[in-house]
Amino acid sequence: MSHIHIPDGVLPVWLWLGGWLVALALVWLASSRSGSVDVRRKVPLVGIISALVLVSMSSEIVPLAYHINLTVIAGVLLGPQLAIISAFVVQIVLALLGHGGVTVIGLNTLMTMTEMLLGWGLFRALIAMLGRKRVRGASAMATVVTLAITTTLLVGLVAVSGVTGATARETGALDASNLTFASPFSDGIIGVGLFSGGEQAHEPEPGVGLSRFAAIVYTLGPLGWLLEALVTSAVLGYVARVRPSLIFAGALAPAERIIPGDEAIR
Repeated sequence: MSHIHIPDGVLPVWLWLGGWLVALALVWLASSRSGSVDVRRKVPLVGIISALVLVSMSSEIVPLAYHINLTVIAGVLLGPQLAIISAFVVQIVLALLGHGGVTVIGLNTLMTMTEMLLGWGLFRALIAMLGRKRVRGASAMATVVTLAITTTLLVGLVAVSGVTGATARETGALDASNLTFASPFSDGIIGVGLFSGGEQAHEPEPGVGLSRFAAIVYTLGPLGWLLEALVTSAVLGYVARVRPSLIFAGALAPAERIIPGDEAIR
């Protein structure tokens, strides 16, 4: 639940402008703090992880009407500094694809980076308590807790904005009027959903109130959280076996060997 699909001209200026200012300040701070590391070591990793997050956020899983985020994976693999930069890049591209307006890029960046940083922090804390052999369990728990917190932040953001009429969203097989699930093979529920931004192919439903919006996201959310927890645990468990330093040392850790061509730099 790391980005909101709200077009330009809906949110109050003070809210989206504040989001832009805070996001830019954090991106500048993260860039300056990670600038001492060799560019050739960090840019490819940021690019690959950002591309994976972008594709996952652009692909809808039906009938849940849920987008896998991979934000916890990004946070763990990139670390806090690079995760902030990745979140900003991802949200710029998503806005160009129609996932929300340009004005909400700042707020969406803050939402995404919050998921990445929370996931990173919770994962590191759980690994410290459970041990390095519990990567799968730690990543799954960190994912569920992180997404539950950021979903609550999303509902709070909608409440602060005061624009509950803009909270209409695709709900897949869930009937928003009575919070019951229909057959996913009826009424054209099954669809591709790729790069759709979550919009329906037919006439969209009218906006719902804040309480109904919260009920929808907390009904669909846990199903998506569990699914993403399974994906995250599988990916991080594999990375921990083949490249444990990327999990436990972080992307900005010193290289174990000199990369060819770097002799003159060191």
